[in-house]
Amino acid sequence: MPDARAPRLLCVEVYEHKPLSYVTEHAARLLAEVKAASVFVPTTTRTREQYHRIQLPGPASEFAICANGGHLLVDGVSDPDWARAVAGRIAAECAPLDEVRAHLRATADPLWLRKERTAEDLFAYLVVERDLLPGEWVKELAAWAGPRGWTVSLQGRKIYAVPKPLTKSAAVREVARRTGARLTLAAGDSLLDADLLLAADQAWRPGHGELAEEGWLAPGTEALTERGVLAGEEILRRFLARATR
Repeated sequence: MPDARAPRLLCVEVYEHKPLSYVTEHAARLLAEVKAASVFVPTTTRTREQYHRIQLPGPASEFAICANGGHLLVDGVSDPDWARAVAGRIAAECAPLDEVRAHLRATADPLWLRKERTAEDLFAYLVVERDLLPGEWVKELAAWAGPRGWTVSLQGRKIYAVPKPLTKSAAVREVARRTGARLTLAAGDSLLDADLLLAADQAWRPGHGELAEEGWLAPGTEALTERGVLAGEEILRRFLARATR
């Protein structure tokens, strides 16, 4: 039987003809208010193609950040100057993507590796069977990648290898510069969001995800107890309260 107390949900992403992502109906209403009161900037590690699958309620955002900061979208189109600048920093400061991919393929065990992928020719990730993944493998990968200018993050069934200059915070600072924003608010649940939370004037971390599992805390970031779609709803409530002071 359906739980009568469960929040009503609105599907915001369909993939391969199946509903994939949701927000609560109340969150959808809050999001419309947040968009009206601020410059709302969707910020994600997703590729541009993956981001465009999402249909958030309300008018489209003028700015969006994809590929962990590798692409700054303006009215849905990647800013070529920003993309070139990011690529230039990566080339100057980091080992090549091909070297990292070769190491991943050479050290990953077919027993637990399911897929090896790249995103936007900027970073690499593996899809793994988490229960079969040796506990030390990710730490060993991080120790190898660090001196080569790369960071490593385990999120659910995905292991990301990302160049250190490829950050969400840098792209958000660029949006703030262009818009003249005096206050930056942020939320995130993964280690790849940590730099963004640290850069914001005020940030929130939900009760689920990689940062919560690590017990990650930082000045200016509030740890919420809410999880899942209810965390999204509460974050939007906090955004709105702060943006309309």
